[in-house]
Amino acid sequence: MSTSSGSTRTSPHSQIPKNFAIILLIGLVLLGLCVVASLVFGPRLVKVPELIDGLFHPDVDSYGANVVRKRISRTVFGLFCGAALGVSGALMQSVTRNPIADPSILGVNTGAALFVVCGIAFLNINTASEYIWLALAGAAITAIFVFGIGSMGRGGATPIKLVLAGAAISAALSSLVSAVMIPRAYVMDQFRFWQVGSIGSGSWSAIATFTPFLIVGVVIAFLTAPALNALALGDDVATGLGVRTGVLRLIAALAGVLLCGTATALAGPIGFVGLLATHLMRLVLGPDLRFVIPMSALSGAVILISSDVVGRLIASPGELEVGVVTAFVGAPLLIILAMRSKVRSL
Repeated sequence: MSTSSGSTRTSPHSQIPKNFAIILLIGLVLLGLCVVASLVFGPRLVKVPELIDGLFHPDVDSYGANVVRKRISRTVFGLFCGAALGVSGALMQSVTRNPIADPSILGVNTGAALFVVCGIAFLNINTASEYIWLALAGAAITAIFVFGIGSMGRGGATPIKLVLAGAAISAALSSLVSAVMIPRAYVMDQFRFWQVGSIGSGSWSAIATFTPFLIVGVVIAFLTAPALNALALGDDVATGLGVRTGVLRLIAALAGVLLCGTATALAGPIGFVGLLATHLMRLVLGPDLRFVIPMSALSGAVILISSDVVGRLIASPGELEVGVVTAFVGAPLLIILAMRSKVRSL
Protein backbone atom coordinates (compact mmCIF):
# COMPACT_ATOMS: atom_id res chain seq x y z
CA MET A 1 0.00 0.00 0.00
CA SER A 2 1.85 3.04 -1.23
CA THR A 3 0.29 6.46 -1.11
CA SER A 4 3.39 8.52 -1.77
CA SER A 5 6.87 8.29 -3.15
CA GLY A 6 9.52 9.26 -0.66
CA SER A 7 6.92 10.68 1.68
CA THR A 8 9.10 10.05 4.72
CA ARG A 9 12.01 11.88 3.13
CA THR A 10 9.88 14.85 2.09
CA SER A 11 7.78 15.05 5.22
CA PRO A 12 7.24 18.66 6.27
CA HIS A 13 7.97 17.63 9.89
CA SER A 14 11.35 15.93 10.21
CA GLN A 15 12.25 16.81 13.80
CA ILE A 16 11.30 14.85 16.88
CA PRO A 17 9.37 17.21 19.17
CA LYS A 18 11.75 18.36 21.89
CA ASN A 19 9.28 17.45 24.64
CA PHE A 20 8.20 14.12 23.11
CA ALA A 21 10.11 11.93 25.59
CA ILE A 22 8.68 13.82 28.56
CA ILE A 23 5.12 13.69 27.20
CA LEU A 24 5.48 9.99 26.44
CA LEU A 25 6.73 9.29 29.97
CA ILE A 26 3.90 11.32 31.51
CA GLY A 27 1.38 9.53 29.30
CA LEU A 28 2.67 6.08 30.29
CA VAL A 29 2.63 6.99 33.99
CA LEU A 30 -0.94 8.30 33.70
CA LEU A 31 -1.93 5.16 31.82
CA GLY A 32 -0.48 2.99 34.58
CA LEU A 33 -2.30 4.97 37.26
CA CYS A 34 -5.58 4.74 35.31
CA VAL A 35 -5.19 0.97 34.93
CA VAL A 36 -4.60 0.55 38.67
CA ALA A 37 -7.57 2.82 39.46
CA SER A 38 -9.76 0.84 37.08
CA LEU A 39 -8.86 -2.38 38.89
CA VAL A 40 -9.27 -0.93 42.39
CA PHE A 41 -12.33 1.34 42.26
CA GLY A 42 -15.88 0.24 41.68
CA PRO A 43 -18.96 -0.90 43.61
CA ARG A 44 -16.49 -2.79 45.79
CA LEU A 45 -13.21 -1.14 46.72
CA VAL A 46 -10.33 -3.57 46.24
CA LYS A 47 -7.53 -3.58 48.78
CA VAL A 48 -3.85 -3.80 47.85
CA PRO A 49 -3.38 -7.47 48.95
CA GLU A 50 -6.47 -8.43 46.93
CA LEU A 51 -5.11 -6.54 43.92
CA ILE A 52 -1.80 -8.40 44.15
CA ASP A 53 -3.58 -11.76 44.57
CA GLY A 54 -5.84 -11.08 41.59
CA LEU A 55 -2.93 -10.11 39.32
CA PHE A 56 -0.14 -12.43 40.39
CA HIS A 57 -1.59 -15.31 42.40
CA PRO A 58 -4.02 -17.31 40.21
CA ASP A 59 -4.28 -19.99 42.87
CA VAL A 60 -5.93 -17.56 45.30
CA ASP A 61 -9.72 -17.82 45.02
CA SER A 62 -10.87 -15.01 47.32
CA TYR A 63 -13.78 -12.73 46.43
CA GLY A 64 -11.54 -9.65 46.11
CA ALA A 65 -9.08 -11.44 43.82
CA ASN A 66 -11.92 -12.60 41.58
CA VAL A 67 -13.27 -9.05 41.41
CA VAL A 68 -9.86 -7.88 40.19
CA ARG A 69 -9.73 -10.62 37.54
CA LYS A 70 -13.19 -9.64 36.34
CA ARG A 71 -12.12 -6.00 36.02
CA ILE A 72 -9.00 -6.87 34.03
CA SER A 73 -11.01 -7.67 30.90
CA ARG A 74 -13.04 -4.48 31.32
CA THR A 75 -9.85 -2.43 31.65
CA VAL A 76 -8.14 -4.00 28.62
CA PHE A 77 -11.31 -3.52 26.59
CA GLY A 78 -11.40 0.14 27.63
CA LEU A 79 -7.76 0.58 26.61
CA PHE A 80 -8.50 -0.85 23.17
CA CYS A 81 -11.61 1.32 22.68
CA GLY A 82 -9.84 4.48 23.81
CA ALA A 83 -6.84 3.84 21.55
CA ALA A 84 -9.10 3.10 18.57
CA LEU A 85 -11.17 6.25 19.08
CA GLY A 86 -8.05 8.40 19.58
CA VAL A 87 -6.42 7.20 16.36
CA SER A 88 -9.73 7.48 14.49
CA GLY A 89 -10.08 11.10 15.58
CA ALA A 90 -6.54 11.91 14.40
CA LEU A 91 -7.20 10.31 11.01
CA MET A 92 -10.55 12.02 10.48
CA GLN A 93 -9.16 15.43 11.39
CA SER A 94 -6.27 14.93 8.98
CA VAL A 95 -8.31 13.58 6.07
CA THR A 96 -10.93 16.33 6.32
CA ARG A 97 -8.43 18.99 7.46
CA ASN A 98 -11.06 19.78 10.05
CA PRO A 99 -9.86 20.49 13.61
CA ILE A 100 -13.22 19.56 15.12
CA ALA A 101 -13.78 16.32 13.23
CA ASP A 102 -14.70 13.36 15.42
CA PRO A 103 -16.77 10.21 14.81
CA SER A 104 -19.54 11.50 17.08
CA ILE A 105 -19.57 15.03 15.62
CA LEU A 106 -19.59 13.87 12.00
CA GLY A 107 -22.51 11.51 12.64
CA VAL A 108 -20.51 8.33 12.03
CA ASN A 109 -21.48 6.88 15.41
CA THR A 110 -25.16 7.52 14.71
CA GLY A 111 -24.90 5.75 11.36
CA ALA A 112 -23.39 2.75 13.08
CA ALA A 113 -26.15 2.89 15.71
CA LEU A 114 -28.88 2.89 13.05
CA PHE A 115 -27.52 -0.20 11.35
CA VAL A 116 -27.13 -2.00 14.67
CA VAL A 117 -30.69 -1.25 15.77
CA CYS A 118 -31.99 -2.35 12.36
CA GLY A 119 -30.02 -5.56 12.74
CA ILE A 120 -31.56 -6.17 16.16
CA ALA A 121 -35.07 -5.38 14.93
CA PHE A 122 -35.12 -7.07 11.53
CA LEU A 123 -32.26 -9.61 11.50
CA ASN A 124 -32.40 -10.78 15.13
CA ILE A 125 -28.68 -10.28 15.69
CA ASN A 126 -27.36 -10.45 19.24
CA THR A 127 -23.62 -11.13 19.11
CA ALA A 128 -20.62 -8.84 18.93
CA SER A 129 -19.33 -10.37 15.69
CA GLU A 130 -22.65 -9.57 14.01
CA TYR A 131 -22.79 -6.07 15.46
CA ILE A 132 -19.36 -5.24 14.05
CA TRP A 133 -20.15 -5.75 10.38
CA LEU A 134 -23.40 -3.81 10.56
CA ALA A 135 -21.76 -0.98 12.53
CA LEU A 136 -18.91 -0.77 10.03
CA ALA A 137 -21.33 -0.61 7.12
CA GLY A 138 -23.39 2.10 8.82
CA ALA A 139 -20.30 4.12 9.77
CA ALA A 140 -18.84 3.93 6.25
CA ILE A 141 -22.07 4.90 4.47
CA THR A 142 -22.64 7.80 6.87
CA ALA A 143 -19.07 9.05 6.42
CA ILE A 144 -19.54 9.04 2.63
CA PHE A 145 -22.80 10.96 2.90
CA VAL A 146 -21.38 13.54 5.31
CA PHE A 147 -18.30 14.19 3.20
CA GLY A 148 -20.35 14.28 -0.01
CA ILE A 149 -22.85 16.78 1.35
CA GLY A 150 -20.12 18.84 3.03
CA SER A 151 -18.24 19.05 -0.29
CA MET A 152 -21.15 20.61 -2.18
CA GLY A 153 -21.20 24.27 -3.08
CA ARG A 154 -18.43 26.84 -3.15
CA GLY A 155 -15.25 26.24 -1.22
CA GLY A 156 -15.54 22.46 -1.07
CA ALA A 157 -15.53 20.57 2.20
CA THR A 158 -14.82 23.30 4.74
CA PRO A 159 -14.75 22.39 8.45
CA ILE A 160 -17.97 24.23 9.26
CA LYS A 161 -19.85 22.66 6.33
CA LEU A 162 -18.71 19.19 7.39
CA VAL A 163 -19.83 19.74 10.97
CA LEU A 164 -23.21 21.09 9.85
CA ALA A 165 -23.65 18.16 7.45
CA GLY A 166 -22.71 15.75 10.24
CA ALA A 167 -25.16 17.37 12.66
CA ALA A 168 -27.99 17.30 10.11
CA ILE A 169 -27.41 13.68 9.11
CA SER A 170 -26.98 12.65 12.74
CA ALA A 171 -30.32 14.23 13.64
CA ALA A 172 -32.05 12.48 10.74
CA LEU A 173 -30.51 9.11 11.60
CA SER A 174 -31.39 9.52 15.29
CA SER A 175 -35.01 9.99 14.25
CA LEU A 176 -34.84 6.77 12.24
CA VAL A 177 -33.34 4.95 15.23
CA SER A 178 -36.28 6.10 17.37
CA ALA A 179 -38.76 5.13 14.65
CA VAL A 180 -37.39 1.59 14.56
CA MET A 181 -37.20 1.20 18.35
CA ILE A 182 -40.39 2.73 19.67
CA PRO A 183 -42.84 0.14 18.27
CA ARG A 184 -40.58 -2.72 19.39
CA ALA A 185 -40.13 -2.97 23.14
CA TYR A 186 -37.65 -5.86 22.92
CA VAL A 187 -35.42 -3.81 20.61
CA MET A 188 -35.53 -0.87 22.98
CA ASP A 189 -34.54 -3.05 25.93
CA GLN A 190 -31.59 -4.52 24.06
CA PHE A 191 -30.49 -1.29 22.43
CA ARG A 192 -30.83 1.31 25.19
CA PHE A 193 -27.88 0.06 27.23
CA TRP A 194 -25.68 -0.16 24.15
CA GLN A 195 -26.73 3.30 22.94
CA VAL A 196 -25.38 5.17 25.99
CA GLY A 197 -21.82 3.94 25.45
CA SER A 198 -20.20 1.77 28.10
CA ILE A 199 -17.24 -0.56 28.52
CA GLY A 200 -18.89 -2.42 31.39
CA SER A 201 -19.70 -5.39 29.16
CA GLY A 202 -16.09 -5.77 28.05
CA SER A 203 -15.08 -9.43 27.98
CA TRP A 204 -12.19 -11.50 26.67
CA SER A 205 -14.33 -12.64 23.73
CA ALA A 206 -15.03 -9.00 22.82
CA ILE A 207 -11.32 -8.23 23.10
CA ALA A 208 -10.48 -11.16 20.82
CA THR A 209 -13.04 -9.90 18.29
CA PHE A 210 -11.71 -6.34 18.54
CA THR A 211 -7.97 -7.11 18.26
CA PRO A 212 -7.59 -7.81 14.50
CA PHE A 213 -9.62 -4.71 13.56
CA LEU A 214 -7.56 -2.57 15.94
CA ILE A 215 -4.26 -3.88 14.58
CA VAL A 216 -5.24 -3.29 10.94
CA GLY A 217 -6.52 0.22 11.61
CA VAL A 218 -3.51 1.30 13.66
CA VAL A 219 -1.01 -0.15 11.17
CA ILE A 220 -2.70 1.74 8.31
CA ALA A 221 -2.63 4.92 10.40
CA PHE A 222 1.11 4.57 11.04
CA LEU A 223 1.85 3.83 7.38
CA THR A 224 -0.11 6.82 6.11
CA ALA A 225 1.15 9.32 8.72
CA PRO A 226 4.07 10.73 6.63
CA ALA A 227 1.83 11.25 3.60
CA LEU A 228 -0.88 12.83 5.76
CA ASN A 229 1.75 15.30 6.97
CA ALA A 230 2.26 16.34 3.35
CA LEU A 231 -1.50 16.53 2.80
CA ALA A 232 -1.71 19.10 5.60
CA LEU A 233 0.23 21.49 3.35
CA GLY A 234 -2.54 21.37 0.73
CA ASP A 235 -3.46 19.06 -2.13
CA ASP A 236 -1.25 20.83 -4.67
CA VAL A 237 1.85 20.67 -2.49
CA ALA A 238 1.13 17.07 -1.51
CA THR A 239 0.74 16.08 -5.17
CA GLY A 240 4.03 17.79 -5.95
CA LEU A 241 5.65 15.67 -3.23
CA GLY A 242 4.37 12.51 -4.89
CA VAL A 243 1.31 11.87 -2.72
CA ARG A 244 -1.75 10.42 -4.43
CA THR A 245 -4.22 12.45 -2.45
CA GLY A 246 -7.38 10.62 -3.50
CA VAL A 247 -5.98 7.19 -2.63
CA LEU A 248 -4.52 8.52 0.61
CA ARG A 249 -7.82 10.04 1.76
CA LEU A 250 -9.69 6.83 0.92
CA ILE A 251 -7.28 4.55 2.77
CA ALA A 252 -6.95 6.80 5.82
CA ALA A 253 -10.73 7.37 5.99
CA LEU A 254 -11.37 3.62 5.78
CA ALA A 255 -8.93 3.06 8.66
CA GLY A 256 -10.71 5.73 10.72
CA VAL A 257 -14.13 4.22 10.00
CA LEU A 258 -12.79 0.73 10.77
CA LEU A 259 -11.53 1.82 14.18
CA CYS A 260 -14.49 3.91 15.27
CA GLY A 261 -17.03 1.49 13.77
CA THR A 262 -15.57 -1.49 15.63
CA ALA A 263 -15.37 0.41 18.91
CA THR A 264 -18.95 1.62 18.45
CA ALA A 265 -20.21 -1.88 17.68
CA LEU A 266 -18.72 -3.34 20.85
CA ALA A 267 -19.02 -0.46 23.33
CA GLY A 268 -21.73 1.77 21.93
CA PRO A 269 -21.39 5.31 20.56
CA ILE A 270 -18.86 6.91 22.91
CA GLY A 271 -18.31 10.50 21.80
CA PHE A 272 -15.59 13.14 22.01
CA VAL A 273 -12.67 10.82 22.88
CA GLY A 274 -11.03 11.31 19.48
CA LEU A 275 -11.57 15.06 19.67
CA LEU A 276 -10.08 15.37 23.15
CA ALA A 277 -7.15 13.02 22.58
CA THR A 278 -6.02 14.45 19.26
CA HIS A 279 -6.36 18.10 20.27
CA LEU A 280 -4.41 17.51 23.45
CA MET A 281 -1.57 15.89 21.52
CA ARG A 282 -1.51 18.58 18.83
CA LEU A 283 -1.32 21.18 21.56
CA VAL A 284 1.70 19.67 23.31
CA LEU A 285 3.53 18.00 20.39
CA GLY A 286 2.70 20.01 17.29
CA PRO A 287 1.14 18.81 14.02
CA ASP A 288 3.48 15.92 13.05
CA LEU A 289 1.18 12.90 12.70
CA ARG A 290 4.05 10.45 13.11
CA PHE A 291 3.92 11.42 16.78
CA VAL A 292 0.33 12.66 17.10
CA ILE A 293 -1.20 9.33 15.99
CA PRO A 294 0.53 7.02 18.51
CA MET A 295 0.16 9.57 21.27
CA SER A 296 -3.53 10.01 20.41
CA ALA A 297 -3.90 6.27 20.97
CA LEU A 298 -2.21 6.60 24.36
CA SER A 299 -4.15 9.69 25.42
CA GLY A 300 -7.41 8.20 24.12
CA ALA A 301 -6.89 5.16 26.33
CA VAL A 302 -6.12 7.40 29.33
CA ILE A 303 -9.19 9.56 28.72
CA LEU A 304 -11.57 6.62 28.35
CA ILE A 305 -10.27 4.65 31.33
CA SER A 306 -10.19 7.71 33.59
CA SER A 307 -13.73 8.65 32.49
CA ASP A 308 -14.89 5.12 33.28
CA VAL A 309 -13.34 5.34 36.76
CA VAL A 310 -14.96 8.75 37.35
CA GLY A 311 -18.33 7.34 36.29
CA ARG A 312 -17.96 4.52 38.81
CA LEU A 313 -16.94 6.85 41.63
CA ILE A 314 -19.59 9.56 41.29
CA ALA A 315 -22.48 7.08 40.92
CA SER A 316 -21.30 4.51 43.48
CA PRO A 317 -22.58 1.93 44.33
CA GLY A 318 -23.87 1.97 40.74
CA GLU A 319 -22.04 3.52 37.82
CA LEU A 320 -22.45 6.29 35.27
CA GLU A 321 -21.76 5.10 31.73
CA VAL A 322 -18.52 6.37 30.24
CA GLY A 323 -20.31 7.86 27.23
CA VAL A 324 -22.11 10.29 29.55
CA VAL A 325 -18.87 11.35 31.22
CA THR A 326 -16.98 11.95 27.96
CA ALA A 327 -19.90 13.94 26.54
CA PHE A 328 -20.03 16.10 29.67
CA VAL A 329 -16.33 16.97 29.24
CA GLY A 330 -16.23 17.05 25.44
CA ALA A 331 -19.24 19.25 24.68
CA PRO A 332 -17.75 22.42 26.27
CA LEU A 333 -14.49 21.77 24.41
CA LEU A 334 -16.36 21.56 21.10
CA ILE A 335 -18.05 24.90 21.79
CA ILE A 336 -14.71 26.53 22.57
CA LEU A 337 -13.11 25.13 19.41
CA ALA A 338 -16.03 26.18 17.23
CA MET A 339 -15.75 29.75 18.53
CA ARG A 340 -12.08 30.07 17.72
CA SER A 341 -11.18 31.97 14.58
CA LYS A 342 -8.73 29.31 13.43
CA VAL A 343 -11.39 26.64 13.16
CA ARG A 344 -11.53 26.92 9.37
CA SER A 345 -8.81 24.36 8.70
CA LEU A 346 -5.80 22.58 10.09
